[in-house]
Amino acid sequence: MQTIRFESLNLSNDNFLLDMGCGEGRHSIGAYIETKVNVLGFDLSINDLRIARGRLDDFDTSDIQSFCQFGRADIISLPFADCSLDAVICSEVLEHVDSPQKSIEELIRVLKPGGILALSVPRYLPELICWKLSKEYSKTPGGHVRIFRHNQLKTLGTDNGLKYQNFHWAHGLHSPYWWLQCLFWKTREKSYIVKQYHKLLVWDLMRQPLITRILEKFLQPLIGKSLVMYFRKPI
Repeated sequence: MQTIRFESLNLSNDNFLLDMGCGEGRHSIGAYIETKVNVLGFDLSINDLRIARGRLDDFDTSDIQSFCQFGRADIISLPFADCSLDAVICSEVLEHVDSPQKSIEELIRVLKPGGILALSVPRYLPELICWKLSKEYSKTPGGHVRIFRHNQLKTLGTDNGLKYQNFHWAHGLHSPYWWLQCLFWKTREKSYIVKQYHKLLVWDLMRQPLITRILEKFLQPLIGKSLVMYFRKPI
């Protein structure tokens, strides 16, 4: 289940899409399979990149003419020329970085005029509940160091010259899972209730039954885990 809606990126078959902070390749592989664009997935974690490459190998891509490649890079020092990429995804990354300002400046630098930048971060209230339930949640190495309010994320884009397009929430079913993780933080790996809820999420991902699709639609505006925004770089 994707956080970013690929149809909002205005992509064509020969375009180049950067997934910065690609992690284990969820958006990179999804965009490659669904949109047939050229995808570049970059991250700092070598282990996550290995997993992403392995997951890509699980798909039959023999009929796709474009490519999907993974590499290591820092978000504040990207190995791309100015205005060289047609669209950029940065999903669930800005809450981790030392400087969101430097990060977005670099993302904008490599984006072509007219291109779309998609940003997603944990939504304020569900994330705040996680912080309140567990002090360790925000203090794990590489963890979340800030919480974005809606207007803070929007202003981060518009103050840097981007044109705001629209927003949506995502993953309404996921917030309770993370609240349970935080509530049972020290025993979360053994917790029966955490394991059962995880099974529910996997079942939902694989089967996508009507009942959870309806529940997801209902919960997204209330407790959607992610806030997703789209911006366009002016021509």
